[in-house]
Amino acid sequence: MKKLLCAAFAMTMVLTGCGSSNDSAKTSENTGKEYFTVGMECNYAPFNWQTTEQTETSVSLGGAGYCDGYDVRVARAIAEDLGREVQVKKIAWKGLTSALNSGEIDAVIAGMTADEKREKEIDFTTPYYESEMVMIVRKSDKDIVKYNDIQQFSGKKIVGQMGTNYDTIIDQIKGVNHAPAKESYPEMVVALQSGDVDGITAELPVAEGVVSTNKDLTIVHFAEGKGFDIDTSVSIGMKEGTRDSEFFKQVQASLDKIDAETRNKWMEEANKNQPSK
Repeated sequence: MKKLLCAAFAMTMVLTGCGSSNDSAKTSENTGKEYFTVGMECNYAPFNWQTTEQTETSVSLGGAGYCDGYDVRVARAIAEDLGREVQVKKIAWKGLTSALNSGEIDAVIAGMTADEKREKEIDFTTPYYESEMVMIVRKSDKDIVKYNDIQQFSGKKIVGQMGTNYDTIIDQIKGVNHAPAKESYPEMVVALQSGDVDGITAELPVAEGVVSTNKDLTIVHFAEGKGFDIDTSVSIGMKEGTRDSEFFKQVQASLDKIDAETRNKWMEEANKNQPSK
């Protein structure tokens, strides 16, 4: 599964280390608890987004408002189970891997798919959500909205997010006009609405969020065997080489405690509560 990005805000607070088994653990001056520090874009609704309003599920970004969404719910639940305080750092998609392996963050919880390339740089937990790959198009394109096969998009101009599987899979469409990738979904939405492109690749929860706040857009689903060949599951990324560590096992165990019903409920709530365009 993704996916996606935007200019990053970095938190300026630097806290002292506390002798933990994971490199980035710091201690909260307010609670005395170690942080579970998680990196995400805060720009990939409904998985994560930035907001100026505090909610029961959001996490502070210091002076840059709050981060909220499905990934934040997962991060909070794991931190609570670990007896830690969750800390979210807003980091551009392309910087998440380096932030993880430098020890700046403990984990990436950002709608990231454990593909073969990323597996060489990151150790992943089991998936925490699985979706469907679709296409976002304009409602006004009466022929396109009836498509049910990705090959029907041959000759059409399609865009995906930079540095994600959702960009590379576009080439599975024979004869496609593969538009230069964009940094973020908001940029792609603007390109679609302005007529610069004919479609945007997206996983279903993201697509549902986009069309809920952009009434001129809709979703194209594909018939079985006629869609993209792609893994749409998302997993928690942790530092390379830590799979056998006690900390990795603790995070995995905490994730395993979140049942499927709860995960689906959180995604439904995230879709409902995500900010409008």
